[in-house]
Amino acid sequence: LLQSNYKVVVLDNLVNSSESSIRRVEEISGRRIEFFKGDIRDYNFLDGVFSSQKFDAVLHFAGLKAVGEAINEPIKYYENNVLGSIQLFKVMQKYNTKSIIFSSSATVYGNSNNSPLKEDMPTGIPTNPYGRSKLVIENILADLYVSDPQWCITSLRYFNPVGAHKSGLIGEDPRGLPNNLLPFISQTAVGIHEKMFVFGNDYDTPDGTGIRDYIHVMDLASGHIRALEKYISKGGVHTINLGTGIGHSVLEVIHAFETVSAKTIPYDIIDRRPGDVGVCYADPSKANLELDWVANRGLIEMCKDTWRWQSQKLLL
Repeated sequence: LLQSNYKVVVLDNLVNSSESSIRRVEEISGRRIEFFKGDIRDYNFLDGVFSSQKFDAVLHFAGLKAVGEAINEPIKYYENNVLGSIQLFKVMQKYNTKSIIFSSSATVYGNSNNSPLKEDMPTGIPTNPYGRSKLVIENILADLYVSDPQWCITSLRYFNPVGAHKSGLIGEDPRGLPNNLLPFISQTAVGIHEKMFVFGNDYDTPDGTGIRDYIHVMDLASGHIRALEKYISKGGVHTINLGTGIGHSVLEVIHAFETVSAKTIPYDIIDRRPGDVGVCYADPSKANLELDWVANRGLIEMCKDTWRWQSQKLLL
């Protein structure tokens, strides 16, 4: 956004992040970010920010996203993701900021649709509270548009974002045991964890491990820019998959990372996680056509950038 000459204001409660990321983005872009620390569930905090600024659009990323944690702590997920979103939408409505890009998820398709997943497929029953919270928010946004057609709503259904900025200055740095595959692999590679866990090897896939559509975070970022340019003043409700259209198994990703890093990644195969599906990958043709957007970075580049971030991070 900064490199495309947008003025950016960031709101974050830093529950799973660090203010140092803001400083590093400023270093990379050579531009300043106005940062407000606070919680999306706090209406008064949001109202204070909106009263002091004039926004053309909101990009809403403020969601908890770990499937396992969501199953164990569903109220936490509904409170943060759904209640927090409602508070945000109320404030946006008050200040007549009615253009939003929402971080949704491929989990809204449930497990009743076969991959490749297309936007015109019916949303299913998501297999976990995280996915259900995303679907609830999509439905709230659709209802908002029905009540007031001045809204411009874009839900970007992410598949599996991975990778890091090519500079190695910013990347994924989860607290505690990672809930996502690439950080678990990369942290194991540098010895933070003795070994990693593969959840199930009895899926109906070539090597028995789950297949996912991994998308480089920089391709994901460019998808947001294209969506903002395309839809910011167009009105309507737009739903777009952001994925590569290619599925990779867990073991395939581990072996690709071993090739890139020249490290052996020890792993144990354990039981499947509740709420996981066997195969999930996108049909990205709508994004290709409507947004003139294509995911250009493949698995090796995803692993290289993740490894650069993880290994360089130890030296920073």
